[in-house]
Amino acid sequence: MGHGSPQIWLVRHGETEWSRSGQHTGRTDIPLTGTGEREAAGLAARLAGRRFALVLSSPLARAWDTCLLAGFGNVAERCDDLVEWDYGAFEGRTSAEIRQNRPDWTIWTGEVPDGETAEDVGCRAARVIDRASAAGGDVLLFAHGHLLRVLGAVWAGLSPRDGAVLALGTASISALGYENGTRVILVWNVTGPPGR
Repeated sequence: MGHGSPQIWLVRHGETEWSRSGQHTGRTDIPLTGTGEREAAGLAARLAGRRFALVLSSPLARAWDTCLLAGFGNVAERCDDLVEWDYGAFEGRTSAEIRQNRPDWTIWTGEVPDGETAEDVGCRAARVIDRASAAGGDVLLFAHGHLLRVLGAVWAGLSPRDGAVLALGTASISALGYENGTRVILVWNVTGPPGR
């Protein structure tokens, strides 16, 4: 598994109203903002010239539209395992709002009533990793902030909850791969135009 080993590229969707406001956006299917659409379109230049054996996207509009605007709509497959964390009763609420009743709460350490645990999300991420690893080449994933943070942690052999330390901006690109046979995070949370 040397330099030429396959990589998994991760793209978080562009900005939405709720990503801007800090509201937990799990299964609510809200669209990209105008800024988010521009961010997504800008991904096309940043991903240009790369070949992927498999392109998967969350079916939720904010991820799927990012995939389309980035130029991969003709090859991408929808993948339900890439949908965002199910926030249950906390859907649409900010961490600050939740902490009014649960002072030390975070998505990574707290309970999520009627939603998924970090371990549930980790199981979905592991299935995506298995599918990507069997693709026979580089893989490109379009998905969501918390799901991709869990996926990065699981890839690196960490607990799903360790995704807490992997910040991820909108329309960011990250890459997972190998170094001397060990799964590593090669690049994380790169945003902005090429060369920045």
